[in-house]
Order: sequence, then structure tokens, then C-alpha cells
Amino acid sequence: MINIGNYEIKEIVYSLGADLCGVACIERFNNAPKGFHPLDVLPSCKSVISFAVHFPVGALKCETPVPYTRIRNSLTPKMDAIALNLCIELEKRGIVSVPIPTNESLWDEKTNRWRSIISQKHVAQAAGIGRIGRHSLLITKQFGSMVWLGSVLCEAEIEPDEMIEDIYIHCNRCVQVCPANALENEEINQSVCWDNAFGDDEATKTWVISCHKCRDICPYNLGTENKFI
Repeated sequence: MINIGNYEIKEIVYSLGADLCGVACIERFNNAPKGFHPLDVLPSCKSVISFAVHFPVGALKCETPVPYTRIRNSLTPKMDAIALNLCIELEKRGIVSVPIPTNESLWDEKTNRWRSIISQKHVAQAAGIGRIGRHSLLITKQFGSMVWLGSVLCEAEIEPDEMIEDIYIHCNRCVQVCPANALENEEINQSVCWDNAFGDDEATKTWVISCHKCRDICPYNLGTENKFI
């Protein structure tokens, strides 16, 4: 088996346009839902590489949902391109790898939820990039929750990054501000949240993301790199 160093992985990922990167060993996914474990996708998987790109904070200050929606729609193919190009670079080095789509979901009949084939935010947490907050968003030290996530599964045994401790307090501000009461339980009510936040704008006849109040109010939504605003 051909292995590769943690530092070399990060050099490649950063050169492809990511802002953050971490690596998780396969043992950190023992609690993944059945059917959505990395080994359910790539049975020979040994490591999972997670990466993040900064989501511009200016979108939070706009009176129209159009910029936020456009940024989200633009970042999705960017993340998929980074994942694909990382796989190409790894296979040039003799390492089998598989990109995980950034924004594609499958219906899980067992839990009545939409799920990515591998949860991007749980991969990022396992790889030491951040911690999942009460609002179910990943919070990073550098950019708060203003990140978009991608990941790649690979056969190489890469030295994992240390997971980080909780970086936030349970203030429950997101619970209180949610207009759809989707955060009343520990696990977000996904369908209620999505029905409220995503959909067609009747006035403009366009699909928009009309709510991100949980992100707006979070005291950790900016991180150390966004303090300028």
C-alpha cells in the first residue's frame, strides 16, 4: 500500500483552493449511520480527507437573499472540483480515492431524513477542522460557521489530525431565534427547517435561501479571520 504524508496532502488541497484541511482515520466513524459509513462507499477506505472553503460573510449583511443563494450555488461546484482534482492528484501517486459530492443527498428510510452518502460536517469534525454546533452547522476557529465543506475517501493510511474540543458554549440563541422552531430537539427537524429556509420566491420566480437566522445570531459565526466586520 502506498502511503502519503499529512503535510503533503494539505499542500495539494491548499493548492487546489481550499482554506482548511484535515484528515480522519477510518476508526473515527464507528457511529456513522448504517449505509452512510465511509466503508459503505469505499470498502478499502483507510483515511478521509476533509477540506473547507471560506463562505464570504458579506452575504449575511444583505437585505436580499440573492447574494447568499448565489454564493452557495457557486461554491458547490467549486468544492466538487477540488475533490475531483484531489482524487486525480492522489491517483497520480498510486493512491485510490473517491470524491464525496458536496451537495447531493439520498433519502434514508430508516430515519426519514435526507443524507449525503457521507456527512460532510461529521467528516470535518472527525478530521479536526471544527465542531458541530447546536444549530447543526460546523463551527471552525478560523471562519466560524462561514465555510462550505468537501471530502475525499482514500485507501492510504494518512496520519490523522487531532480532533478539537468544543469551541462554543450552548447559549441556545439559535434555538430561540428559529422562526420554524426546528431546533427544539437536539437533532434538527430537517424537513421543517428546509421547508422554511429553501424554496421559490413568488415575487421574483426564483429559488432562494431565505433564512439563515441561526447562522446570523451565533456568537461564533465569524471566527478569528472574520473579525474585521
